[in-house]
Amino acid sequence: MASVQRVFKVNGKPFFPLGGQVFNSSAYTAEEMETAWRALKAIHANTVEAPVYWEQVEPDEGRFDFAPVDALLEGAREHGLKLIILWFATWKNGCMKYAPAWVKRDPERFRRVQTPAGAPLAVLSPHCQANWEADRRAFCALLEHLRHVDGEQRTVIAIQVENEPGSIGSDRDYGPDGQAAYQAPVPSELVAALRRAQGGPVHAAWQANGARQEGSWPELFGWQAGEYLSAWQIAHYIDGLAAAGKAIYGVPMYVNVWLGEGSWRIPGLTYPAGGAVAGVLDIWKWSTPHIDLIAPDIYRSDWPGYLESCAAYARLDNPLFVPESAPAGHNAHHVFRAVADYDAIGYACFGVESVLADDGSVRPEARTLVESFRCLAAALPLLLRYQGTGRIRAIDQQEGMGEQYLDLGDYIGRAVFFSADSSGARTDFHHRDIDRHERGRGLVIQAGPNEFYLVGAGFRLLLLKKQQPEAFLGLPWANEFHAQRLSNYVQVAEGHFADGTWISDRRRNGDESDFGVWVTPDVGVV
Repeated sequence: MASVQRVFKVNGKPFFPLGGQVFNSSAYTAEEMETAWRALKAIHANTVEAPVYWEQVEPDEGRFDFAPVDALLEGAREHGLKLIILWFATWKNGCMKYAPAWVKRDPERFRRVQTPAGAPLAVLSPHCQANWEADRRAFCALLEHLRHVDGEQRTVIAIQVENEPGSIGSDRDYGPDGQAAYQAPVPSELVAALRRAQGGPVHAAWQANGARQEGSWPELFGWQAGEYLSAWQIAHYIDGLAAAGKAIYGVPMYVNVWLGEGSWRIPGLTYPAGGAVAGVLDIWKWSTPHIDLIAPDIYRSDWPGYLESCAAYARLDNPLFVPESAPAGHNAHHVFRAVADYDAIGYACFGVESVLADDGSVRPEARTLVESFRCLAAALPLLLRYQGTGRIRAIDQQEGMGEQYLDLGDYIGRAVFFSADSSGARTDFHHRDIDRHERGRGLVIQAGPNEFYLVGAGFRLLLLKKQQPEAFLGLPWANEFHAQRLSNYVQVAEGHFADGTWISDRRRNGDESDFGVWVTPDVGVV
């Protein structure tokens, strides 16, 4: 099994950030953040993702005010959370919305992306050196401030450089700078990377256009040249920021992605052109040695689409981290597939404030997600220990499924879903009643040949030792009622982890284990 690349660390040890990203405007003031802190507690988060706005920290060119950053640090520390800073600067969702007013008001100096018709867009051009220099100065000032105020406590565990970068409104910059780059020879280092590549969409496009060793972007890549040039230019722009920032203060840095697999899938029209979508991910990986990972924002609700996105970004050279996902709905189930099947090293939902109603309670539509995060929070030490070993299995009830079969080494496992369970299985007075309408989800983690941990909801696990078929053909194993009661557990216990050590809180036996090992979100770990 492949080892897991742990980008996030706390006190030198691997750390799994589980948390929420606040709404775009929540970090302007400490007062705006109050709801977010309560919501993060409700979802059992250990990490908050919050923006730092270029327009706020550098309101006048060369004059910096990092009081909002200090407020975020203070709030995170007060609530026992780690902080991932989102740098909203040149790009926010393919636009320049968070650039300072002095940048927005000077398009001659800070040039914009132009459309094929020559119309300027509200997007800073990645070809303009003045844009990069201004962003770099502000970003480096932020890193210098963090080094000074957080160098010892290390509340900040990572920085997202920009937010969903790219260009909305055009596949590339058609202005003079962009046009010159488009007609210029493709950089030799990109051609060398293509020669080394073993496949992938960029390599396929190059091959389809004759695998030329030199030439302009359209000569080497045909109709896809505009997006490829944008990806190359934006990736180098951002990697340059990361290199400059890390030279001041070493902290992990990543880039997030507005995915391209939606609607018409046309760059600049349905997603920001040049962003690190799956079709140009290779260009980004070849161009960003100072970026620790590229992270997809996955809002896809359909099961095949969600898994497609996980598979695209879970690579040997890129561990999967999901910095944005839906705060409700199917995400409550998908998250278990991400951590089990794709070894996701961190996970967050977007708009965390939305999980709370006005009275501070969890909204009904967010309850399932909140409970899934509660289960994951309880199992984090197990994820850090067993991801990459093949010992973590996702339980994910799809439409029409009454149970899920598991091959667990010396054992056969059956996750029987409560919604299709007629056995009379029940919980006990310590925990909430079984919800026969709840869709089953969770994790089964095999710590040893005869040792298993469970978290989740809506299912019970039955285990049967593998034997020759004739051993099962007579009574009592032929009778389901007898079979589940004759499972010879040495011990079934509910518990929790403290500093990575398992603590048994309560034993189960008799009626509480006759129907197998059941889980509900309020159990913790079984």
